Amino acid sequence: MSGKHPDMDSTTLSALAEPNRMKIVELLRDGPLTVGEIAERLGLRQPQASKHLKVLSDSGIVEVSAEANRRYYKLRPQPFQALDSWVQSFRRVMEERFDNLDEYLRELQNKEPSTNHEES
Repeated sequence: MSGKHPDMDSTTLSALAEPNRMKIVELLRDGPLTVGEIAERLGLRQPQASKHLKVLSDSGIVEVSAEANRRYYKLRPQPFQALDSWVQSFRRVMEERFDNLDEYLRELQNKEPSTNHEES
C-alpha cells in the first residue's frame, strides 16, 4: 500500500508543474477562455497553447465546451478539491504536532526547578 492520499492524483501535480500550464490554469480561474484568448494573453503561439491545453484536458484539470464555432476551456473543480483535501490532511498533522510540541514545552517548563539567580 502506498502512502498516497486516496483522492489525490499525481497527474494533477505533474500537469501543473509546467510553468505555462500553471499560467493557463491561473487565467482560467477567472472564467472560460478560447485557445486563441489564452495564447494571446500568455504570448504563446496557438499550437503551443493547444498542446498545453491537451495535457490539462487529458489530466482532467480542464474541460472543453463548444459554443457556436468556438471551443471554450474551463477548469474542472474536482482536481482542485482533491488537492485541497490532500493539503488539509497535512495541515491537520502539522497542527497536531505543534499542539503536542506546545504541550511538551509546557511540561518541561513545569518540571524545571526555578533557576532564578537574581536577588534584590
